[in-house]
Amino acid sequence: MEKVIKDYLHKHGYGSWEPRAALFDMDGVLYDSMANHAKAWHDSMASYGIPMSVEEAYAFEGMRGFETIKIVAGRYWGREITDEESVEMYRVKSEHYAACPTAPMIPGVHRLQETMHELGLRIGVVTGSGQHSLLERILHDFAGLVSPDIMVTALNIKRGKPAPDPYLRGMEKAGTEPWQTIVVENAPLGVRAAVAAGCLTVAVNTGPLPDNVLADEGADIVVHTMDGVNEMLPALVCRDV
Repeated sequence: MEKVIKDYLHKHGYGSWEPRAALFDMDGVLYDSMANHAKAWHDSMASYGIPMSVEEAYAFEGMRGFETIKIVAGRYWGREITDEESVEMYRVKSEHYAACPTAPMIPGVHRLQETMHELGLRIGVVTGSGQHSLLERILHDFAGLVSPDIMVTALNIKRGKPAPDPYLRGMEKAGTEPWQTIVVENAPLGVRAAVAAGCLTVAVNTGPLPDNVLADEGADIVVHTMDGVNEMLPALVCRDV
């Protein structure tokens, strides 16, 4: 783990590692919800005559829904999608998602946050979602762990992932610098955003993509379970490197 931290510091040109906060993505990180999202994207776009495959939905994971619609629909229809059209189409997608079974919590993530809390890290959430029901669920399921004042959603940023803006905003809310921030992600676009923001990025591969896709986006660590992150956490949070 010492080598991981030193490589991270060298990559970004930082002089020290002083972890104080952890920022989590939501879908595929807090909740095993990506299968629901993929189906909702496929079904809702089909209602507009747009053939969006389940696999394509995974490729856009992490991006704000409004932006995903502008890319997918714009490419298919051959024109720029208006903000009003995007909002309405996202509403339809959200209705399809709401009809899906409730997504379970990712195994081990609650315990991981408990360990982080015990180690003195503040915990926030940075998500491309803007669905109020999901955001409210986070505050219920992770009460006492996730800080309500460190929540960044699609509703309060102008540029979503893969731009670094969401994680820059998350650090602003957490009161930390990049070398004081751990990001837990699962999606290539989310990893790209976290790396661009300068954070130490842990990719937990909870989806169907090969590990190298996440590593190629710059993830400092790639693992397959939250328990794996939990096991390495004491060494990762070491402030003496």
